[in-house]
Amino acid sequence: MSQLPFSSLPLSPELLQSLDALGYTHMTPIQAQSLPFLLQGKDIIGQGKTGSGKTAAFGLSLLHNLNVKRFRIQSLVLCPTRELAEQVANEIRSLAKTIHNIKVLTLCGGMPMGPQIGSLAHGAHILVGTPGRILDHLQKGRIDLSELNTLVLDEADRMLEMGFQDALDAIIDHVPSQRQTLLFSATFPAQIQSIAQRIMQNPEWIKVESTHDNTSIHQAFYQVGNDEDRLLALKKLLLAHQPESTVIFCNTKREVQEVADSLYHDGFSVIDLHGDLEQRERNQSLVQFTNKSVSILIATDVAARGLDVDQLDMVINYRLSRDPEVHVHRIGRTGRAGSKGMACSLFSANEGIRVAQIDEYMNTPIDPVALPADDVLNRSPFEPEMVTIEISGGKKQKVRAGDILGALTGQQGIEGKQVGKINLFDMRAYVAVHKNVGKKAVKKLENGKIKGRSFRARIIK
Repeated sequence: MSQLPFSSLPLSPELLQSLDALGYTHMTPIQAQSLPFLLQGKDIIGQGKTGSGKTAAFGLSLLHNLNVKRFRIQSLVLCPTRELAEQVANEIRSLAKTIHNIKVLTLCGGMPMGPQIGSLAHGAHILVGTPGRILDHLQKGRIDLSELNTLVLDEADRMLEMGFQDALDAIIDHVPSQRQTLLFSATFPAQIQSIAQRIMQNPEWIKVESTHDNTSIHQAFYQVGNDEDRLLALKKLLLAHQPESTVIFCNTKREVQEVADSLYHDGFSVIDLHGDLEQRERNQSLVQFTNKSVSILIATDVAARGLDVDQLDMVINYRLSRDPEVHVHRIGRTGRAGSKGMACSLFSANEGIRVAQIDEYMNTPIDPVALPADDVLNRSPFEPEMVTIEISGGKKQKVRAGDILGALTGQQGIEGKQVGKINLFDMRAYVAVHKNVGKKAVKKLENGKIKGRSFRARIIK
């Protein structure tokens, strides 16, 4: 990792103060390579996996270029999903904490239009959103991009996979031709290269290699026969290793549903993530998995984009990706921050070409290994220690994490160590608690008050 300090850059004292408060002292490789060009106003094509630090890189650039006194939209960040857009917006807000009166507005599909229209009427400096919703507001004349100086396409490959090509083209038609354009993508298919050539001016190419660290990720490949054999092999791996937190990657939404149904029927703690879910259901699925009250998440690559989980024990490729770079991106979700992780991949005889492509791309010999013995099928599936409680109030009701913790641990409440992760949304809040105090925690919340108000609470099944 680069040891260049942020203080070596021509950033304002306010931004350096924010970085220091966030504990960011030295730049990651993608930041060290891109920020000098970004601060000079040059177009950038950046390639790096999730967790590389690209959001902070372009976030610092946006804030560096911002004229706070001009209350006009000066930067637009486009993301493939609402979850990623919210992560990006929150990181930019964190970086901007020491700069007064900066407004970052998130505009995404799946959310009520009314509050967004009201927020737009009050103005903003930076917009972060999904292409469909941004275009909708643009076409209705609610967004004025005439003073835009920076356009960011974050995870551009996923936006194209999700069918946003036409929306992206239409949005680009609305932005000034004189601007800085930043494009970040994990992979670079021909479509992305075509867009880059069309909308960018002499871009600098920044690539941080997706590396496979043998010291932190143990990778194993298992050959299977038909789909029934594949499903049995999956169950054997889960029962043999008993991981607390596992992501299973499938290539289609239908396969996600079939695998989830089969595992659920056999008593596994499982939840699925796919494009047909309502936004509230997506939020609940992600919350339950990231707070460790569900141990297995099954998803497609697109649905899992932006998923940020600490200490993910295992990744299972139920079916190999068609792109070896995506395979590396998948397995890189485990074994982070120095912890140990395991990546298991199932493949059939007719997927041999994909195994060979991964072998060549990673420059690592792949020798299939034997599956666990049949006797592991007698074991019980892993059971999470936590459950998730939904509270009928959130940010709009001024509810904070500290308020929820206080309500739970007050007089005759549960112990602080029995409370896990707390997630806040506009109209809902979620808190993980140990399973053996779940009912007591619900009763404590329903009989007590948060911010002087009563809220409903229930355990999500």
